[in-house]
Amino acid sequence: MGDYSYETAVDVRLRDIDFMGHVNNATYATYLEQAREDYFRDVLDVSLTETNTVLVSLELEYASPIEADDAVTVALRVPELGDSSLPMEYEIRANGERAATARTVQVLTEPNSGSSQPLPSEWRKRIERGE
Repeated sequence: MGDYSYETAVDVRLRDIDFMGHVNNATYATYLEQAREDYFRDVLDVSLTETNTVLVSLELEYASPIEADDAVTVALRVPELGDSSLPMEYEIRANGERAATARTVQVLTEPNSGSSQPLPSEWRKRIERGE
């Protein structure tokens, strides 16, 4: 299913379900957020809440609905690195089948000024190793 270097499971919660019995389309972005948080913890060894990153772009393409009892995973990869930007590509899967694809870009910022700052070299090493 592609060359995604990282995968994490997400729970489908009752509040995720819309009146048609599917996961609400807006919830897919929440699943991406959970995958990013897991990736930062597992690969970069840092909590996403303790970094100064801002989400500057989100693209999401739906392929099929997710049902309440589906096993959902999010696969993630970093296709390339910018100086201060961290693009990520995702595949949301329901029971192993693609339900959506997405792309986000986060930028690391300086906490006081809000201006962009270079990604730490340790992050670059860990991403390249795919830890």
